[in-house]
Amino acid sequence: MSGASAKLIDGQLAVTGDWLRGACHPDADEFLREHPMESPWKLVADNLGKWDSTLLVFLSRIAMHAEEKGLRIDFDKLPDGLAKLLKLGEYGRKHAAKRDDAEADKSLLIQAGKFGIELHDTIVGIVDFIGALTLSIWRLATFRSKMRWTDFRDQLFACGPMAMPITSLISFLMGLILAFVGSIPLKWFQAQQYVASLVGIGMLRLMAPTMVGVVMAGRTSASYAAELGTMQVNEELDALQTLGIPHTDFLILPRFLAMSLMLPILTIFADFTSILGGMLVAVLGMGLPPHAYIHTLITTTRLSDLTVGLITCFVLGILDACCGCYQGMHCGRSAAAVGRVTTAAVVYSIVCIVLATSLITVLTVILKV
Repeated sequence: MSGASAKLIDGQLAVTGDWLRGACHPDADEFLREHPMESPWKLVADNLGKWDSTLLVFLSRIAMHAEEKGLRIDFDKLPDGLAKLLKLGEYGRKHAAKRDDAEADKSLLIQAGKFGIELHDTIVGIVDFIGALTLSIWRLATFRSKMRWTDFRDQLFACGPMAMPITSLISFLMGLILAFVGSIPLKWFQAQQYVASLVGIGMLRLMAPTMVGVVMAGRTSASYAAELGTMQVNEELDALQTLGIPHTDFLILPRFLAMSLMLPILTIFADFTSILGGMLVAVLGMGLPPHAYIHTLITTTRLSDLTVGLITCFVLGILDACCGCYQGMHCGRSAAAVGRVTTAAVVYSIVCIVLATSLITVLTVILKV
């Protein structure tokens, strides 16, 4: 078989020879410059030998040029495989163009309607998730739950002892920073001893629960979303449903209980380490005796400050667990979807933490707790 060639005779573009990569073959742009397309062409391949993507690229360029001029290319006389590939490429280009046009033609009303539909679906999904979790808790209370206590134990260990180092470290640093910043204005009024009150009330009541909630959102809530999302991708959730095992009992309930119960305990350790951080600044940076710091802390900090902090952290634990499990259960079927739900779990958890903390703070001020 001779080398590759392309000839235009009476509106018919004949391709002959072997069109193989690395061999000499006509260039599509040069061919179009030499033979301007003024009418529809028919493609024929009577003496076509071996061919690969080289011929496909050449003919695709011809077809794209015809589309730009509004002319039609006839593929009927080409080999079946080559014609199908060219038509597939033509369909892909047209589909992409229609999709771009559709995206460009979207009006504000259509976008608002789409947002409303997505919001409705999200609200229905959240209500359904809360309802299923509530029923699961009821089954646990009536000793009819299918939750495995070994899973609950493992989740307790993951949420508690495994998370204690990072939460203690961050709380220690937050107490140290709060004492250091607060010491500056306190020195103006010769009231350095009240740095213990600043650290005690601020950390016990608000900052320690919030920091623990944020840390657990990035550490554990994201882990829940990734684990459950991967199970969704691997069709493990479908297998559990086929076996008649409720997802909430088997997967969500142990994580929910572990997170809710361990966050108040972590908060107690966070309170202790933050007070130590404040004492370090008071003793080394401000020259206060340790007993004066402790005395001021005890006399100015109320038990209600600790109670409000523990209740806040319990609520934040519920929100962290729900956000992570909800996102994981509503994951798509691809690896990219797992990454999206993991990110969404952290973002929504932090948003819920800020909203819940603000609401609790306002309520405690109104109720004078």
